[in-house]
Amino acid sequence: GIFQSYAVEVDIKDASNATCLYADWMMRFLITYESNNGDYKTTTLNLSSSVTHNGSVCGNDTQAALVAVQFGEGHSWSINITKNNETYQGDFITLTYNTNDTAAFPDAKRKGPVTVLVKDSSRPVQLNTVFVCHNSFAIEAENTTQIFWNITMQAFVQNGTVSKKESRCPADRPTSAPTVPPTIANVTTAPTTTLSPAPTTAPKPVENPDIGNYSLKSGNKTCFLATVGLQLNVSQDKPLLININPKTTVADGACGNTTATLKLNDGNSTLIGF
Repeated sequence: GIFQSYAVEVDIKDASNATCLYADWMMRFLITYESNNGDYKTTTLNLSSSVTHNGSVCGNDTQAALVAVQFGEGHSWSINITKNNETYQGDFITLTYNTNDTAAFPDAKRKGPVTVLVKDSSRPVQLNTVFVCHNSFAIEAENTTQIFWNITMQAFVQNGTVSKKESRCPADRPTSAPTVPPTIANVTTAPTTTLSPAPTTAPKPVENPDIGNYSLKSGNKTCFLATVGLQLNVSQDKPLLININPKTTVADGACGNTTATLKLNDGNSTLIGF
């Protein structure tokens, strides 16, 4: 309901008609563009029910695999995937949107196709393993936000059969409960003649984030208003909590007729988009 977009399924065959690359996913795009009157608007570009995948290739040890899809009025998206002896990994993502599509860009000042190239930051996946990511994640570059979810993909499929072994994205992995450090109350120490090391001090808990007021204006009118305290819980090698400081955070973005985008930048390479 929220993401009004169609799923894409690409099953690429090799010369023997065996599956060599399989991908099934959903995506949509938020694109900020300049209108004829000089204002900046944000439009939502969804996949249509008719999607082609011309130009997609299997790839091999010396050539990258390519998933390429075309949709709507002259829009296209692709990702090339490389492999080594043990893993495969997305390399570059290319989005081309066409502002001649008057339904998506009704009053665009610039006419014609616009191409955005961005490096895929996903981690390598073991060969003979399918990459799965149900939760949504976004990639931002050059006034565009690319949103992906419900991904099932395997490049360089072996023996024509998609693997049942999965590699989950970080967004799908459950966060483990923090380990409770031992205390004098719950640890019984046997008598000993040796000195015990001093107990480790538990890390100081992160306080609740300060509440900030963030707003955007369209002309003299406020078009987007958020009053919120923000804390990021980043779970990679180890859990990391980050509070967003409203005193050092800058709000940016744009309001359109049907969509609005709020971007918060704390000046420390942390960018949050709503």
